[in-house]
Amino acid sequence: MRLANLVMLNGLQQRRNSWQDGVQGTTCPIPPGKNFTYILQAKDQIGTYFYFPSFRMHKSAGGFGSITIASRPRIPVPFPPPAGDFSLLAGDWYKRSHRQLEYILSSGHDLPFPDGLLINGRGSNGYTFTVQPGKTYRFRISNVGLTTSINFRIQGHLMKLVEVEGSHTLQNSYSSLDVHLGQSYSVLVTANQAPKDYYIVVSTRFTSRVLTASSILHYSNSNRKVYGRPPAGPTTQIASSLYQARTIRRNLTASGPRPNPQGSYHYGMIKPARTIIVANTARFINGKRRYAVNGVSFVQPDTPLKLADYFNIGGVFSIGSIPDRPNYGSGYLSSSVMHADFRSFAEIVFQNWEDTVQSWHIDGYSFFVVGMDGGQWTTASRSRYNLRDTVARGTVQVYPKSWTAIYIALDNVGMWNIRSENWARQYLGQQFYLRVYSPAHSWRDEYPIPKNALLCGKAKGRHTRPL
Repeated sequence: MRLANLVMLNGLQQRRNSWQDGVQGTTCPIPPGKNFTYILQAKDQIGTYFYFPSFRMHKSAGGFGSITIASRPRIPVPFPPPAGDFSLLAGDWYKRSHRQLEYILSSGHDLPFPDGLLINGRGSNGYTFTVQPGKTYRFRISNVGLTTSINFRIQGHLMKLVEVEGSHTLQNSYSSLDVHLGQSYSVLVTANQAPKDYYIVVSTRFTSRVLTASSILHYSNSNRKVYGRPPAGPTTQIASSLYQARTIRRNLTASGPRPNPQGSYHYGMIKPARTIIVANTARFINGKRRYAVNGVSFVQPDTPLKLADYFNIGGVFSIGSIPDRPNYGSGYLSSSVMHADFRSFAEIVFQNWEDTVQSWHIDGYSFFVVGMDGGQWTTASRSRYNLRDTVARGTVQVYPKSWTAIYIALDNVGMWNIRSENWARQYLGQQFYLRVYSPAHSWRDEYPIPKNALLCGKAKGRHTRPL
């Protein structure tokens, strides 16, 4: 089957380069049977990320993989080198094709419950990780699913958390770890148990019906296979997940991508110039199920927003087509774009009044997760913010009938997608674009349009640049 596609590098910040962001609002789809080369700079980043096809519902067909950015050799890492480094991509999957899933959504219906879970593309016990007794290994875990949070655990073993999407963390130990849609974690696991095989387990979180999949942790001197059922994990409990999320803190004495402590940037001492409140809602618009942000359900134009902005093409989008506060009136459709000033410092509050866990991602940025709690966010909620050692990451969860607040330094010019990582909700409109604007129009602030940029829609027939 020949398909157009786009590739999203989830969590890579694409400094000064939203041209290469791999979403439909910035980049034309790669035509069937053609190739496209992304040229980018993973500047000032380390850690664990992943890539996936972002066009329509192609993510459901697979095509994702892990991205690891290592620290420079001379920059110390806050733990000894592990004996091995494993990537583990887990998430829900559907037997239906991506076209069938698109048809269900476009017809105004929710997706059915997933058919199962996969680990590295395989079902239960289809993948084995072999370890040497007494040695310590790094597991990089990413939730690449479409609709559900997962819980990760290794039978009989504790996991020491060391990194979250580029932030070295305080090295707390966990028996299980919640990984929400689009999130990535690194843990250290020591093979210090009796020599046999153990289950590595993922299961769905916050679902009335629990799906489970497993892989095998195999000790090299083991002659005993796993037996019985995989160990059960938490299911619908919100409080324990919220408590765990609050224990994930930044290691202020560790160096990041540069040889200086992560705590040297005092985000809590900067007063935000602006507060944006983002509320997700489920709406019926024109008789069909849609998902909205502040009352606006995003529709993809035939011309990428970034190209329309660059070539000054009218009729594609308008700045301010989405408010920066919730709209409690009727919902409407729009190719929604919000304005932001380059080098400003903002507070964004994600407010969730629905009964499901939300997962939000911001392209082009890493942000500080300063607070999360139940109920309605108010200015008084700021008194409970962590202004000292929260992690910086690119994807954050919002629990049911709860809020999550972040601080973000808008230091990356471009047209950046803010979206639900629940791919059905994203497909039906729970996303918008933040246009971080610099009036200087300087290559110092933003790279020029790539010479090989694909041109489509109203930009077709235009020219990129000669050099």
